[in-house]
Amino acid sequence: MPRLTSSAFRDLAIWMIGLGLMIGFIFPPFTLVLGLPASSVLTVPFFVACLTAGLMVGGINYALARFVVGSRVRQLAARMEKVRTALQTATYSGDWSTCTPEQCLIDVDSTDEFGDSASSFNELVLALSSSNQVEEHVRALSATLSAHLELGATSQHALRHLMELTGVSAGALLIESDGTFSVAASVAVDHPERLTLASPILESLRSDAVVRLEAPADIAIDAAVALFPARSVLVVPLAFKSVPVGVLVLAHTSVIETDSERLVRLVRPILSVALNNALAHERIQRLATIDGLTGTYNRRFGLTRLREEYKRAIRAEMPLSVAMFDIDHFKAVNDTYGHVVGDRVLTAVAGAARRILREGDVLIRYGGEEFMILLVGASAEDGATISERLRRSVAETIVIDGDQKVGVTVSIGIAAMPGDDIDSEQDLIEQADAALYAAKDRGRDRVVVA
Repeated sequence: MPRLTSSAFRDLAIWMIGLGLMIGFIFPPFTLVLGLPASSVLTVPFFVACLTAGLMVGGINYALARFVVGSRVRQLAARMEKVRTALQTATYSGDWSTCTPEQCLIDVDSTDEFGDSASSFNELVLALSSSNQVEEHVRALSATLSAHLELGATSQHALRHLMELTGVSAGALLIESDGTFSVAASVAVDHPERLTLASPILESLRSDAVVRLEAPADIAIDAAVALFPARSVLVVPLAFKSVPVGVLVLAHTSVIETDSERLVRLVRPILSVALNNALAHERIQRLATIDGLTGTYNRRFGLTRLREEYKRAIRAEMPLSVAMFDIDHFKAVNDTYGHVVGDRVLTAVAGAARRILREGDVLIRYGGEEFMILLVGASAEDGATISERLRRSVAETIVIDGDQKVGVTVSIGIAAMPGDDIDSEQDLIEQADAALYAAKDRGRDRVVVA
């Protein structure tokens, strides 16, 4: 029907009252068909009575419509206003407590258009609530990832958070570095290192697409993928600017829900950026602690580590030895063969030292051709034994330069605690350095204990 005013209910009143007046006007002539005498019905009083009755019926119909329809429309409008206010507030505060589904849903008590409207409104509220929950999950994951910068902590917290959100039974996070994969975190997966060779993971990386594996209820997925009786596995490649940084593997004893997969796809870019940042941080940390030529720890890191080991040895009442050694006549090597060969000799000596040292010992390039070794838990006698093996290993190391063979020797000085006149880590360095110079004075290529 055409609109008469700016108010639908005003239009309804006009149409209903107009209809009532029209019926009141045509009713007297209609009564003639029924056989009533014209002298009784075609009179002014009867017309006035019919018009009044039509007007009253139209008004009553309007009042009933306003009461029945208006109350429902007002209820819907009130809930819409509540949702609007909550949405406006939550946009900046994140607080959705004023409009939970329990607070904002409308009772669906009819099967007509009003019931359909209420159902549609409720679906809208539920969709908004679901969207808010997803936003909260993403925000929580972002907060978790931003709270950690180290690769191990970032990977472990990210994996556990995603497993909690998706409700899966097990998972693993693999990291790509220098063309190889390693397991950064895993939960409820036996021998997770086998995942690095699983074909679905390699396929996911090649295609940069999420791979979903599902099996019937009575069949378990290949153990090469899940390594436990899984029915559903999700393999999610992670990349930063098209460069692979890792792979997320989630597995469950039942089917992984579609909403869970959508959530994982949604947070995939966030996780990729976080892992890339953690890898970059790890590389920077490595560059800050590693000598670029020999691959040993640099002096700054070495002195910090010595301070830590010294304090630990004091607390635990354990021995600690420090060995200082440098390459005999290294200047002559540089002068004779050049600095390129000299660098190769430094690298070869560092490699020979690594082969001899125990797990937990710390090799440090102290400066130039001089190195320092922290022999954790080693007494002076233990340090002398290890240093003698090191001296022989270096003496047997040969650097080939064309047709020439370049061999070097090292002189080693050792100091150990507990010992006389050792009250700090600096005393260890000074006594080991003094023993080193004593070894040189005695003819080089030897070990001297302070």
